[in-house]
Amino acid sequence: MEQYATEEQQVEAIKKFWKENGIAIVVGAVIGLGGLWGWRYYSDSQLAAKEEASAAYQKVVEAQDDIQSTEQLDTFIQNNADSGYANIAGLVAAQKAVDANDFSEAEEQLQRVVNEADDANLAAVASIRLARVQLEMGKTEDALASLDKVNLDSFAAQVDEIKGDVYARQGDVEKAKEAYTRALAAAGNNPLIQIKLDNLSVAGNAE
Repeated sequence: MEQYATEEQQVEAIKKFWKENGIAIVVGAVIGLGGLWGWRYYSDSQLAAKEEASAAYQKVVEAQDDIQSTEQLDTFIQNNADSGYANIAGLVAAQKAVDANDFSEAEEQLQRVVNEADDANLAAVASIRLARVQLEMGKTEDALASLDKVNLDSFAAQVDEIKGDVYARQGDVEKAKEAYTRALAAAGNNPLIQIKLDNLSVAGNAE
């Protein structure tokens, strides 16, 4: 999967990838694994269930702005816990929880995705969003622990930026400066990160 500049672009790419290729991947896995462990483990009913999950996911995504979409997402996740679609739906559910200021629900949804996602990019996105939610909740050490789970270079700037936010919240100005400086280098001089770094310097001089 090609690299994307931002977390949102990566999420959209993953969603698009599953939408366009989900069933083909399932079919390919069934055929390929059938040669290793036997077709009997992958019956027609299982393939039909994957197709049904794909259709259900598409319906949920299209209806996510409706009043009942949260309930639809919860039901979809529960009914399709063993599919990649459930994890993507978990990101959507977490975002809706954040929009409703229900950070505990968002934390729960994101933690589930982190624990269950097989795709490294998806797990990284969930970990980063989880760290942001935990920081919002004042769980600074939990946020750092979530960020430490992200090992992909393409997320380095985001990880270090949020680490800077965490350290700044903790009052550790030096660690915050170091994290923002790393993030700035990785992000190609992102102006928002530069502002955060400048604000730390101003605060330090004021003291």
